[in-house]
Amino acid sequence: MIKLSFDRELRLLTPEQFKNVFKDPIPASSPHITILAKPNGLTHPRLGLAIPKKHIKRAVGRNRIRRVVRESFRTRQHQLPAVDLVVIAKGGSGDLSNEELVKLLGKLWQRIVRRCNG
Repeated sequence: MIKLSFDRELRLLTPEQFKNVFKDPIPASSPHITILAKPNGLTHPRLGLAIPKKHIKRAVGRNRIRRVVRESFRTRQHQLPAVDLVVIAKGGSGDLSNEELVKLLGKLWQRIVRRCNG
């Protein structure tokens, strides 16, 4: 049975883990969101979020984007390769509806899978 949780082991927790991803990453980008990936040597992917105040002013908007990204990652984690991922929100991402955000993330996850496995 596939476990669809978002446990602590599926998160990037320390600044060193984030810095490792920012060194020579595999990018998947759109005008609203960028996902950086780097192989991690584990058996599962891990997720980190960078949602800057500069682009999304209100905490409500930043938290909404975090929730949607986490949920999208949680449901697709078994389709993703063993990489560390950092999702970076850009300007205008706060204006997207939840449905548009989920659709955009789906395309970016597929692009990451192709680039990391191909």
